[in-house]
Amino acid sequence: MVFAVISRSVPDRSLVEDLAQDVFVRVHRGLRTFRGDARLSTWMCRIAMNVCADARQRAPREVSLDAAPAGAAPPAATVVSDPAFADLELRDRVAKGMARLSERSRLVLTLHYFAGRGYEEIADALEVPLGTVKTQIHRAKEELRPILEADLNVRHYDRGNQ
Repeated sequence: MVFAVISRSVPDRSLVEDLAQDVFVRVHRGLRTFRGDARLSTWMCRIAMNVCADARQRAPREVSLDAAPAGAAPPAATVVSDPAFADLELRDRVAKGMARLSERSRLVLTLHYFAGRGYEEIADALEVPLGTVKTQIHRAKEELRPILEADLNVRHYDRGNQ
């Protein structure tokens, strides 16, 4: 769960591992003060969210212009025949779509669908009412839908022009 929450907020795998380690260090240090008002997993999720927020505040705001070659065309889409590859491709599309969501939308979808948390547990972790969580998940799915549909339409268009 900790890795799922962090990896949806931070794209760099090595940073995800560093932040996860930070979460577990904070959990270990804070166990004496854990009151038990919420489930341990909810408390750990909250710590993970706080660690991610701290990392975002410390992150540099600069973006390298050398990251992609100017005018480089994206690689052409290929026809998928292997079901395992199709599953990986779908996961990649969803991950890229999730990366384009607002931070809050990405968080609630990750907690619910990828970390398997229920509405009540998410409400406790985010310290918001249950109805707010339901609304945020609904809005997040509505935010993700056109992104995935646009990606699917572009891929179908690219395949049709090959």
